[in-house]
Amino acid sequence: MANEELADLARRGGPYRGKAVFELVDRAGTDDDAAAVLGDLSRLPVLREDRAFHLVSLAWAAIVGLLAAETPHSRRVAYGAFADLPAADQANLLSYLKAERIEDAHPRV
Repeated sequence: MANEELADLARRGGPYRGKAVFELVDRAGTDDDAAAVLGDLSRLPVLREDRAFHLVSLAWAAIVGLLAAETPHSRRVAYGAFADLPAADQANLLSYLKAERIEDAHPRV
């Protein structure tokens, strides 16, 4: 599937929303468009509210995936997506990542 088709799946919801996000995460290290799509998706209320487990939302999964891709573009997109999270989500995500600043987070997926 193309990146935009995966984004549509993620936007629509259903059982394939998470799979679509994680497929884009897999692409983010080699595909700047996939990284940009993830950044956009992370801003959607539906992904911020859809919890993969405990506090971890699909929006967080997108941001963590962008950070883990470790490209300059994916990191910039992750920083922007993180900045658009509500303050409480920012604090909780930093705690989850065990980082004081988002720039210090280097998760592996």
